[in-house]
Amino acid sequence: MIENPSLIYLLTTLFSLLVLSGFFSGSETGMMASNKVKLKNLSKKPHKGAKRALELLKRPDQLLSTILVGNNFANILASAIVTLIMIEYFDGNVFLGSILLTIVILIFSEITPKTIAAIKPEVFATKSSFLLKGLLYIFRPLIILINKVSSIFLKLFNVSLKDANDNDNLNTEELKTLLDDSGDLIPKSYRYILSSVLGMEELVVEDIMVPISEIIGIDLSKNKEAAKTIIESAEYTRLPIYEEDIDNIVGILHLKDSNEFLNRYDEDVKDKLLKSYFVAQSTALMKQLKEFQIHDRNMGLVVDEYGEIQGLITIEDIFKEIVGKFGSTNEEELDDDFIRLSANSILTTGNYKIRDINKSASWNISEDSAKTINGLITEHLDFIPQASLCLEIDKYRFEVLEIEDNFISKVKIKREA
Repeated sequence: MIENPSLIYLLTTLFSLLVLSGFFSGSETGMMASNKVKLKNLSKKPHKGAKRALELLKRPDQLLSTILVGNNFANILASAIVTLIMIEYFDGNVFLGSILLTIVILIFSEITPKTIAAIKPEVFATKSSFLLKGLLYIFRPLIILINKVSSIFLKLFNVSLKDANDNDNLNTEELKTLLDDSGDLIPKSYRYILSSVLGMEELVVEDIMVPISEIIGIDLSKNKEAAKTIIESAEYTRLPIYEEDIDNIVGILHLKDSNEFLNRYDEDVKDKLLKSYFVAQSTALMKQLKEFQIHDRNMGLVVDEYGEIQGLITIEDIFKEIVGKFGSTNEEELDDDFIRLSANSILTTGNYKIRDINKSASWNISEDSAKTINGLITEHLDFIPQASLCLEIDKYRFEVLEIEDNFISKVKIKREA
């Protein structure tokens, strides 16, 4: 019976349709799973298949319609041929033929090609793009009609076909996830810097400024020796100069002018000072970086809405926020005030910023209001704590170890399991 030419012809056609169905199934997975960045890189070489694939992916609605039309056409025709074979050559056992065809399609036209395409999506996408582009051209009138009709039903679910073309742009959190999942592809130090840059858009000047209580400057009411000591130990190239009170700043001293400043210390030295540059504490950090560059400034005095000085920020502080101290990503090297005791506990100071702890220890202590550990604990208690006090905030246990001048100088933090 198998020698019958008609049966051989039908089986050959059936085999071809199953291959075609597998092609469409694999193409769907390959196209949808392809990494567009990889395709763009391939297209620059140039790679014609990658260019065609990118062109097709610009209209995923039309691409999917073409694939589904082709796949359904192949499967329906295959079903018709199997029915004909079973009627003509196997006593009309159509039910058995349907079961066999379903198994064959699942294994050879669905699971196998889709698995291959999922493993090597770009290869499958570039290879299949030529035929898909031709079929899209042939089926275009039918595809347009199908999309018009389907768009009517999609509106019932508040979905537009245009939405399919707006999913290429990644938000900040998605980019951070990509960085975390990059493994060894991107070195850890680079991932740290890139993650810091992505997080910059959420930060304002207040988040990283040196608070007014920690500003180191020169008080003109003090003697020259005190000024000399401060200059010699200065961490920055510029120092604020004030009279008696930090709120009464008269200018900024550049250390390159420090010798002349000290020589004329007992005279009027204000002409050797740079004009003070004031910054709003709510200014976005990236915007402030641009402002520093535009105005050729390296330091700014941070003021609140009432014009009162709240702190100080330098362009070095912003760069340090991006690359970390000395470019290190190891929390033990970031600061002497941050000591990891175990996988879930640290020893730090009250003025340590919460966001720095979260970044270094991969924790999630609330930053909604307080910026420092001292502020968080004081805000939670509504009073200044004493040493040996323990409290729990969310899933973190805080043990106050030392208090100096009504300020938490040492605290142990443990993340509860």
